[in-house]
Amino acid sequence: MTIRDCLNRAAEEHPERIALRFKQLGHWKTTTYKTLRERAWHVSQMLAQLGVGAGDRVALCLENAPEWFEIYYGIVALGAIAVPVDAKLREQELAHIFHDAGVSIVFCAVNKLPVIDDISTRTSSLKSAVVLRGGASPEIERISCFAYKTLWETVSSAAMQPGRAFDCDGPSASSPASLIYTSGTTGRQKGAVLTHGNFLANVSSIVQAIHVRSTDNFMLALPLHHAFAFTCNLLVPLYVCCEVSIVENLRSIKANMADCSPTVLLTVPLLLEKMLARVMDGVQENFAGRWMFRLGLAKVIGYKVSAGMGGALRLVVSGGAPIRPVTLQTWTKLGIPVLEGYGITETAPVLCVNPPEAPRIGAVGPPLSGIEIRIHEPNADGVGEIVVRGDNVMQGYYNHAEETAQVLIDGWYYTGDLGRFDDAGYLVIKGRKKSLIVNREGKNIYPEEVEQQAMQSRYVLECLVLGYCDSGDDPGERVGMIVVPDQQVFDELENAEGRCFSEAEIEKIVRDDVRAQMAHLSDYKRPRRIEVRFEEFEKTATQKIKRYLYAVNTASEP
Repeated sequence: MTIRDCLNRAAEEHPERIALRFKQLGHWKTTTYKTLRERAWHVSQMLAQLGVGAGDRVALCLENAPEWFEIYYGIVALGAIAVPVDAKLREQELAHIFHDAGVSIVFCAVNKLPVIDDISTRTSSLKSAVVLRGGASPEIERISCFAYKTLWETVSSAAMQPGRAFDCDGPSASSPASLIYTSGTTGRQKGAVLTHGNFLANVSSIVQAIHVRSTDNFMLALPLHHAFAFTCNLLVPLYVCCEVSIVENLRSIKANMADCSPTVLLTVPLLLEKMLARVMDGVQENFAGRWMFRLGLAKVIGYKVSAGMGGALRLVVSGGAPIRPVTLQTWTKLGIPVLEGYGITETAPVLCVNPPEAPRIGAVGPPLSGIEIRIHEPNADGVGEIVVRGDNVMQGYYNHAEETAQVLIDGWYYTGDLGRFDDAGYLVIKGRKKSLIVNREGKNIYPEEVEQQAMQSRYVLECLVLGYCDSGDDPGERVGMIVVPDQQVFDELENAEGRCFSEAEIEKIVRDDVRAQMAHLSDYKRPRRIEVRFEEFEKTATQKIKRYLYAVNTASEP
């Protein structure tokens, strides 16, 4: 099957079933599968009129919106390749992706047009922009600019007739559907070539693993340009013909959930931690709530929390980045278990997920059906590089044969992640291969383990553990840490004590408490330098810190 086949099947077998629910001008509206396909017909027709054909690259530089779905389906139905990009990327990052992919047309909001116009000077392939919404269009000098609504009206008659572009020669299962650019935590972004077959193999495995139902309602809170949100919120619901409800923004997620009563929420650790913090703030402010939580009656509180999120939530899955065990434990105490999963853009992306019937905190679950995972060159503890084989693995990196050859070897994809299997066959992630610190004694230190321990400090907002070498050191690295204080905690302390802390005082408090937390680790894992910075780390779209941007300052105070 192809993604076009999935949309055709949904529209023909369940034409009046709700596909999308979204808020517009203060009111919730819905789109059926029949209407969604008709709208995709229009997009394919627009693109054909603009000269787009099989293999051409078309970018979606848009925030989440109902149009995102129809535009994507319209692109891939022609056999063209969609290039989803984060609309918040800097101009230099967008220019790199557009040039690398050879993007010819971009769908964007009007406020992106000046940036898109500037980018066109650096990539000769970019010819046109199709603008969805916004104010008056600025003057554009270098590329053609079309209004989505105007193009829609121009092609409407042809789109609704037999012989429409959507139904003409289209893709096969082996045709590329998307170039999804890696999040860039280890350097410059590369486009993973993912086919219709890659995505649908992964979708089929996900549906089996978490028991997705046709009656489910997925709450879309993550950006669709990211592989996790795309596969699980756009393709999985299409595959089983269920509903997707789109949040207005992250500030309104609770209110939107109360309105839509979702059954499935796919999210990232940062969002879950913020939601949990609001819940626990409410518990601490309520005398009865505090005692109920302490006496093991947290599920009574959780029932009220669940009711406030629509009352139908049956499944929460966390992915995109590691989640702290304490976050999972607290949600479980509330009676709202969160399933941690693991995936990589290059594998379309999900590889493992904890089964709903037997989750394990600290592990990401067994491999999905149809996916083989082995540990390459394990050490004495069974830890080695995670390598993967399956129909979900990408064709390679677009226009980067050398980089592809480094990670795709004899049909296996070398992830660069380190892990081991536990006694139940669940995968346990230990960190990134490139992040691994090897000290002068030859011992391996996994930064994530040290970071997780440091995060037990109430004074730490976020931290990063890195290897460093002092000048004159013997071969081998020392452990260093960069810590960002939690300013909210210090604001509360200042209010309580009626005084202001100097930066030097904050640095001392943070260092002392982090060192106290490190007492729970073996001596060789403890950081020899702790650097305090007062600015949050730069992150990817899924809130993973861009490690390659940072290094321990060996001239700083130890």
